[in-house]
Amino acid sequence: MAENNIKAVTYPVVNQAGEKVSTVKLAGEIFGIEPHQDAMFNAVNVYMSNRRQATAKTKTRGEVRGGGKKPWRQKGTGRARAGSSRSPIWVGGGVVFGPTGTQNFKLSMNKKEHALALRSALSLKVSEKAFIVLDEEINIEAKTKAALKLLKDLNVEGKVMLIVDDNDDLLLAVRNLGNVLPVRQSNVSVYDLLHVDHIIVEKATLKAFEGGLE
Repeated sequence: MAENNIKAVTYPVVNQAGEKVSTVKLAGEIFGIEPHQDAMFNAVNVYMSNRRQATAKTKTRGEVRGGGKKPWRQKGTGRARAGSSRSPIWVGGGVVFGPTGTQNFKLSMNKKEHALALRSALSLKVSEKAFIVLDEEINIEAKTKAALKLLKDLNVEGKVMLIVDDNDDLLLAVRNLGNVLPVRQSNVSVYDLLHVDHIIVEKATLKAFEGGLE
């Protein structure tokens, strides 16, 4: 079935107290497709690879300090010849084939596949009822206690993604909560979507997010 023929998904909308107040129609081609496992797998691989700093480095025999003097004469000692105490076969010597600090682990992904992965992750979360759509802008005090009350009222546990753009009080309220990940609508990643238990989003933000994926 073509994606543009997929029916819209009817989804509940709640208020800050966790009470259902209405429903919203979610675009079927974004929130109602069959999740594409390969696209999501590739998106997560790209995300994880591009997060690597690649700063690990070991010293070669030419970079290790010392070893300028020949340990013993070439012949007559009965021991194997040695030219430097910083040879890789010596303790304290250089490392062969170690990381150089210049490794490049960056991967790329074409826009169409990434968009498919994002729509797949969103559809998967909608099918799991992991989305919590709020009817209006979240209005709480800039206190951790207020954020904890909000999560309790919405009956969410575990890791929580909070899709929010401009709400300074809310961002201040959740900054001390290690299980809450606040992200901007334009910065939602497939990795984050798949690694949280619940996603909280305001209805207006969800519509704008939906428009950006069409």
